[in-house]
Amino acid sequence: MAPRGVGLLAALLILALCALVRGDKPSPCQCSRMNPHNRKNCGFPGITSDQCFNSGCCFDSTVPGVPWCFNPLPMQESEECVMEVSARRNCGYPGISPEDCASRNCCFSDVIPEVPWCFFPQSVQAPTPSLLGAPDSEFSKNDQVCL
Repeated sequence: MAPRGVGLLAALLILALCALVRGDKPSPCQCSRMNPHNRKNCGFPGITSDQCFNSGCCFDSTVPGVPWCFNPLPMQESEECVMEVSARRNCGYPGISPEDCASRNCCFSDVIPEVPWCFFPQSVQAPTPSLLGAPDSEFSKNDQVCL
């Protein structure tokens, strides 16, 4: 392959990798329920909120001394089930099935061993005007407020 072809191939490979790395904006609960001291850096010094969100990460510059651009909590089937493992309150018993857990109106995730797999959900509310702030707030009408 000619040197020019190698350069073109390398450029295409870089573009494809960038497309894979770019993620969807995380949900409000994936960001707001993260304990600031458990944040894992997802950006670089001086990153803007738009750059951070465009790479699929959370952004919060209100807490000094911790990363402002950080990895979100894992996505769950329901926003009510997005929480740190330490926040899970047991809603079942060892070996409970996903179906039995759902019949209790609880969340189920068996990804992490030695923690409750069936756990109580946390509240999610529709935003109110007082929580949204000014009309140009980052919240959209479809966003939720995670408690």
